[in-house]
Amino acid sequence: MRMSQLFGQTLRDAPSEAQAISHRLLLRAGFIRPLASGIFTALPLARRALTKVENIVREEIEAIGGQEITMPVVQPADLWKETDRWYQIGAELTRFKDRAGRDMVLAMTHEEVVADLVRQEIRVYRQLPRLIYQIQTKWRDDPRPRAGLIRVREFTMKDSYSLDADEEGLDRQYRAHYQAYFNIYQRCGLDTIAVASDAGMMGGAQAHEFMVLTPIGEDTLMLCTACDYAANRQIAGFRKPESLPEPPLPLEKVVTPGVTTIETLASFLDIPTAKTAKAVFMVATILSGVEDVERFVFAVVRGDMDVNETKLLNAVKARSLRPATEEEIRVSGAEPGYGSPLGVRDAIIVVDDAIPSSPNLVAGANEAGYHLLNVNYGRDYEADLVCDIAVAREGDACPRCGALLRAARGVEVGNIFKLGTRYSEALGATFVDREGVAHPVVMGSYGIGIGRTLACIAETHHDEYGLLWPISVAPYQVHLTALLRDKSGVVEVADRLYADLQAAGVEVLYDDREASPGVKFNDADLIGLPLRLTVGARGLKKGGVELKRRDRQERVLVPVAEAVARVRSEIAALEAELNEEMSK
Repeated sequence: MRMSQLFGQTLRDAPSEAQAISHRLLLRAGFIRPLASGIFTALPLARRALTKVENIVREEIEAIGGQEITMPVVQPADLWKETDRWYQIGAELTRFKDRAGRDMVLAMTHEEVVADLVRQEIRVYRQLPRLIYQIQTKWRDDPRPRAGLIRVREFTMKDSYSLDADEEGLDRQYRAHYQAYFNIYQRCGLDTIAVASDAGMMGGAQAHEFMVLTPIGEDTLMLCTACDYAANRQIAGFRKPESLPEPPLPLEKVVTPGVTTIETLASFLDIPTAKTAKAVFMVATILSGVEDVERFVFAVVRGDMDVNETKLLNAVKARSLRPATEEEIRVSGAEPGYGSPLGVRDAIIVVDDAIPSSPNLVAGANEAGYHLLNVNYGRDYEADLVCDIAVAREGDACPRCGALLRAARGVEVGNIFKLGTRYSEALGATFVDREGVAHPVVMGSYGIGIGRTLACIAETHHDEYGLLWPISVAPYQVHLTALLRDKSGVVEVADRLYADLQAAGVEVLYDDREASPGVKFNDADLIGLPLRLTVGARGLKKGGVELKRRDRQERVLVPVAEAVARVRSEIAALEAELNEEMSK
């Protein structure tokens, strides 16, 4: 491609709202342009890089048995109603009516469509296992798009779906995807880690997210400093410090004027925060049939811990949670700042699993200015649910080995879910076994964000001058630059090299523009192709052209007659380096 004909241009500066490095560089280098909030056009350079990412994905998914299909972006809402997700998902799912008045949705995922396909196509056990996938546009009306392609509303996703006769088959396909994802990201030049994650709206028994560690990540990950334990903080467990055993003491009401926080309570009574009970008041939206109902939730954790809202939401099987108002708190029989589960009415009481083994805690008296000493679970109150609802924090003990946990930020580039039979049962997607008995097909769902993967490559492969694309996903392999101020033979040599490189199967971006050397070199660094080949009058007088790797400072003069062979050798070396990194 000649740059004089390339659609799109480089920018000297990025818009002020572009804060993430990848966002700024992809805008400045002429890869993407915004259309609306969270909606981007991929210009030709980005399209070529995205296609390379997609092809890597195709190769690895097909290597584990995947068959590519394409499913509609627009889906009838009846399918989503059959699985109840029409009622469970909020405004992120875009709903509309067609001209006949039928409810429709814009796809944010395709589990329903797959289950509908299965109930049409799968009949007997001989048709299983199967693995189908697509690379398809999705729409999720995210309320907070940010960081360019990192978090968008319209996006391209590879979503694959495994179909099995039993859980053992699902386990095999899950493990196959787990390894295939590492292969994909390594081939793209991305270092990723897999962390246990919340299944969320997808449901199912197990889920993992593949994360790129970067400060711009919105997810907080808890990583063990000694073993391989890794989990999203949303679900991360930890070993909770055990309380010393004590005989239960009598309840005692004490005056605590103006003491409305755990810290001031501990200071006022001169006790550690671990000897207090922290009350958190929430209102949960819970699906009852096809109706949403709100329930008051009273959560209790030990005072040295905090409530994890994702764990709490999952515990009460809610669609969403919000903080309760003071009026809602008082209606339940509790008192803001002095709350206690003792005597609370019409509430779902959820206590952390550390509470039953923590004797003689100090809790609110549900009366302003008073607390209760020696509150004991089981004797003084009971809960509807006892489970882990506490947030894991840096420095907590690993639930697996007891070593310290550390926190890190990450961007999710892929996920895998064991769906089980949730969708197949809802839509009647069954098969008949050898004995003639019908069973629901066991499903798995596996996603990769294509644009987000590209953004993370840009986020982690750059320097102060611009992008540094890995050879596997670079839009072109070589940036051929013709310095045209002194045209003595330059154009002829550059044009011949352009033709010869293409004939040798090398992907070339040819800067044939009438621009200064400084502009051309700056643009080459900004775009970030792996190799730069410069044709100039000075070099030609010395008998060659200048070859430079984007990731190195050294420049070498290569005889014109040897340039194509040398370029191919450098490309092979870059590919070998990437393969070597993959094998580590």
